Amino acid sequence: MRTPTAATAAAALLAAAALGLAPHQAQAAPNLPSPTTLSATSGLPQVRFHDIPGSGGVTLKGNVFTPAKARADQRYPLLVLPTSWGLPQIEYAAQARKLADSGYVVVSYTSRGFWLSGGEIEVAGPPDVADASAVIDWALANTPADPAHIGMAGVSYGAGICLLAAGHDPRVKAVVALSGWADLIESIYSGRTQHRQAAALLGLSGSLTGRPSSELKRILRDFLASDLSKEQEMIKWGRQRSPAEKINELNVNNTAVMLGNAWGDTIFAPDQYADFFEELKGPKRLEFRPGDHATAEGSGLFGLPNDTWTSAHRWFDHHLKGERNGVETEAPVRLKSRTGGGYEEYGSWQEVGARASERLALGDREHLWANVDSGANGGLLLLSSTLDQFLKTPPMASIPLLPRFFAAVWQSDRGTGERHVRGSAKLHTTVTSTRSSGTFVAYLYDVGPLGIGKLISNAPYTFHDRTPRRAFPVDLDLFATSYDVPAGHRLALVIDTVDPLYIEHNPTGAQLTFSSPRTDPSYVTVPLRKE
Repeated sequence: MRTPTAATAAAALLAAAALGLAPHQAQAAPNLPSPTTLSATSGLPQVRFHDIPGSGGVTLKGNVFTPAKARADQRYPLLVLPTSWGLPQIEYAAQARKLADSGYVVVSYTSRGFWLSGGEIEVAGPPDVADASAVIDWALANTPADPAHIGMAGVSYGAGICLLAAGHDPRVKAVVALSGWADLIESIYSGRTQHRQAAALLGLSGSLTGRPSSELKRILRDFLASDLSKEQEMIKWGRQRSPAEKINELNVNNTAVMLGNAWGDTIFAPDQYADFFEELKGPKRLEFRPGDHATAEGSGLFGLPNDTWTSAHRWFDHHLKGERNGVETEAPVRLKSRTGGGYEEYGSWQEVGARASERLALGDREHLWANVDSGANGGLLLLSSTLDQFLKTPPMASIPLLPRFFAAVWQSDRGTGERHVRGSAKLHTTVTSTRSSGTFVAYLYDVGPLGIGKLISNAPYTFHDRTPRRAFPVDLDLFATSYDVPAGHRLALVIDTVDPLYIEHNPTGAQLTFSSPRTDPSYVTVPLRKE
């Protein structure tokens, strides 16, 4: 009965938030059940809503779930859950109830600047990190929380805050960071290219659900306007908010870190998590599954069975409760292919795709006109990879029909057997542009007998201050993935210059040439799982 109960509680709390709790409304919504009503059922964890003092005098709206029949003379492991971007503190209600049911004190709070919490949106800046420590202080003073056993968990924005807070506060012994970022720059500015749809969505949703700071407004404006004079300032701003910059502190603290993400996350691509994972020296775990941003763990937020949250519970049970539940002996990397099948386990991220590879030579010289979408693209933010997760339908293109004026195409021979792509494909090529700045996007496709290509991966690349008509080498890692190419299919590399996901920097009329000099041949290397 616990899963339906958790789902019902979550639905009640979500309904409470929907009835009038807008960002600038302080009045209570009418006819809502009180916290006592929500927790009155015998034997269930209790929930209470609180105003929690954050840093700098800001008030954070939060709730506290405590184990049923918690004893005043007993201490329980504490879990602190900062909310995702644009969501109120009831986001984690279903999981918080389950965790409290298994013996945790769970404190969830609305991140500053959103909904009814005070302050402005700082994008996981120093005030957000200080808020997390302030919430821990409050929980230790006002709940039966054990100061020696503290963990943090979060989805998306909450995940980033958790990692940054754990680097700052050594009291945090374990973290579960789902669909978050380790490197904010690599997440939304990879290949020196603005991820337009991701940044625009964050800006719009932040304005609708909260109060962006003047700094955030300025950074977003300069970012989307491609103001190169502000590039270093924006990079510095992003580095300050990147957990990768706190790797030494996390290692000194020996924080137990579990990272989870989806292969097709169009906001925080999985590669930066994988690189971060390799730098961690303490207990660690990395799990990648099919889906887009937060969809791998999304069903668990409604109290439904979910592999990601099951792993999260086990992680905390081992590192905060000391349970010997197998976490200590399992391989630290756990992956599930986009195309189906069970989980695969590896001893490290470096082992993924390191045992075999296929190299596709890019011998033909290709000449493109910029500024036109050829029809090859990475799909739509949040939608395309979600369809791939549930319907196995990634973005597609008819490879033979792509206009060669606007798309460069290279294809492999048909495979004699199934090819299991694992990790990041690597492109090396030589580019010549008629202008000093430009952008191109590389796509790797699985091409069937009818010429229909299913997108395996992609990545953008932007250059500035190049001498026109002078060739230069480019190395580009495509986003990591796990995809099985059927026997008899081809691999195809496609390059064009326009993709709705990204901002293009090709001046009107620009032309790009991709060549393969004899002394520096062009190729794409595709990592494969060795059978």
